[in-house]
Amino acid sequence: MEIVEQPSTPEHQHGYIHRKDDYLKRLRRIEGQARGLQRMVEDEKYCIDILTQVSAMTKALQSVALGLLEEHMSHCLVEAAAAGGREAEEKVREASEAIARLVRS
Repeated sequence: MEIVEQPSTPEHQHGYIHRKDDYLKRLRRIEGQARGLQRMVEDEKYCIDILTQVSAMTKALQSVALGLLEEHMSHCLVEAAAAGGREAEEKVREASEAIARLVRS
């Protein structure tokens, strides 16, 4: 999976910024889950137990993604829609593509 970073402008704050610490805490927890999964494979744990943990980690990532999507739509997308024009069209396209990626994952 390739991580694509969008450039940010210094004067614009992203919608999730007020919950940044919450997102970081959740992502650190997911990082710990990934390390736990590695240990389970190294220790040759039962397949179903590993799959259960993969499912939990997947749900945790989806929760982060949905939270960020909601923040994006209620902040960035609403602001762009209010401004109208090309920026609004671009933000709607970005959100649609992000939703499509989430649905496919």
